[in-house]
Amino acid sequence: MTSGLWELVLKGVWVTVQLLVCSALLGAAVSFVVGVARTHRLWIVRFLAGVYTEVFRGTSALVMIFWVYFVLPVAFGWQLVPLWAGTLALGLTYGAYGSEIVRGALNAVDPAQKEGGIALSFTPWQRLRLILLPQAVPEMIPPFSNLLVELLKGTALVSIMGMGDLAFSGNLVRLALQESAEIYTIVLLIYFVIAFVLTRGMRGLEHKLKAGTGKPVGSTPDQELDRPQTTGVGGAVA
Repeated sequence: MTSGLWELVLKGVWVTVQLLVCSALLGAAVSFVVGVARTHRLWIVRFLAGVYTEVFRGTSALVMIFWVYFVLPVAFGWQLVPLWAGTLALGLTYGAYGSEIVRGALNAVDPAQKEGGIALSFTPWQRLRLILLPQAVPEMIPPFSNLLVELLKGTALVSIMGMGDLAFSGNLVRLALQESAEIYTIVLLIYFVIAFVLTRGMRGLEHKLKAGTGKPVGSTPDQELDRPQTTGVGGAVA
């Protein structure tokens, strides 16, 4: 390939990274807000969070991108640039999947820990911030790592808007050179490298967070059962 075509591919990589970061930040915020709402004591809050989760999990990310980019301007007069349209559609869609990760991790915390917080007269926000999240977040990292890789692959959907991401740029280069095998192999390798960096980074984050809780990275349920268990917040080991 010529230097000009390589520059086009690199610009596509940069657009993909921008989209990935923006949609991941939005998706993470949505995941935690909706996931925590799914465990709320008020049924109406749980119901509304459940409706959101089911709607966005049950709809196609591709169709959601179409809806945000083409329908939203007609219905409400809000025309978003492709980057923000893709960010909104992907962030809301993958945030719904992430909310289930958050909900499951919070519900998996030892009930004795929650009861200890109640015994210490902690408010619900204090129990969440001081007891539940410090123990639940390390368990969220592996599934969030998988979801982040899925989001990376989902960014290729924005090429339907004519957005110059990696997939769109790769297709332009293919049309220019008429070399499908070479170009798409390079695109696949670039996606793999980005995904590998993401998984290694998330693995390091998991190791750091679990070091603070005394849990080994990759520990199995049997190994966890063999570890001494506490009876509550600051309680003695059993």
